[in-house]
Amino acid sequence: MTTLPPMLTVGELAARSGMAASAIRFYESEGLLHAERTGGNQRRFPRSELRRVAFIRAAQQLGLTLEEVREALASLPGSRTPNQADWEQLSRAWRHRLDERIAQLERLRDKLSSCIGCGCLSLKNCHLYNPGDAAANGGPGARYLMGDAAKPPSP
Repeated sequence: MTTLPPMLTVGELAARSGMAASAIRFYESEGLLHAERTGGNQRRFPRSELRRVAFIRAAQQLGLTLEEVREALASLPGSRTPNQADWEQLSRAWRHRLDERIAQLERLRDKLSSCIGCGCLSLKNCHLYNPGDAAANGGPGARYLMGDAAKPPSP
């Protein structure tokens, strides 16, 4: 039986997690991962950081920002690695956001052939779908796709 090393180099953590070593170093610089330093100033990550990397990746796939990931990790007692109970609690808090994202993706899917954000794919037709750039009154971004601007009139 082989004993796994308790500490991983940045390369070992990257290879095991499927992430680039540069991403691992970036996450460490952002305070999302924690490494110890050897006498030669080389990073050594506790094996438990693999779970933190998986947590970060899952949260990002849900569309969370790094700041939101940082806040979630900081909410854990002693900033420990999240366990199953932690994930269940945090994921419940993110459910509403995920539901909103799903609804937004469904709107995008349903309007994909006719909408690219302002309400049309053709600048020639823009005056029909978005006269006077009325959608801009709702703020930046694809207002019709976000679902918070009045629907464009039918041509």
